[in-house]
Amino acid sequence: MNVAATLGQARARALAYWMARTEQERRTLSIGAGVLLLALAYLVLIAPAWEGRAELRRTLPQLRQQAAQLRALADEARSLAAQPAPQVAPMTREALLASLTARGINPASLTLTGEYAKAQLNNVSFANLMAWLDAQRRESRVQLQDGAITALPVAGQVDATLTLRQATAGAAAQ
Repeated sequence: MNVAATLGQARARALAYWMARTEQERRTLSIGAGVLLLALAYLVLIAPAWEGRAELRRTLPQLRQQAAQLRALADEARSLAAQPAPQVAPMTREALLASLTARGINPASLTLTGEYAKAQLNNVSFANLMAWLDAQRRESRVQLQDGAITALPVAGQVDATLTLRQATAGAAAQ
């Protein structure tokens, strides 16, 4: 069956229903339909817009503050990016020994060959060793190139053989 015929039949039934009503019933139905249409328009169009506007009014100051903070952080990042990277002192045997000693680590051997350093550490605290390696990475750009760590029977104690290398300015930027 075609759509136009179906719509025509529905229209004819609605018109017959409408004509069967008295004038007072028609007026009451018209007013009810109008109220229903206004309520639907309010619920679908006006209420969400009104609530959204109130929500924006409440959150706008906070959003402005966050935008200002982001701008300040972006400006700070730009100024830091424009500054040259701080130069770190070259890795030396004396500097490595001093930093190990400051952490209470006494190396069995420590040798420097070119840009590499090899350290043999016996019976050291694993947590202390990791803290020292992290400090070397942050402060002196010394990276662990190769390492062998062996756990000892005493909990938290290890033997370690480490090969270290100081990152160059180009490698640190990557």
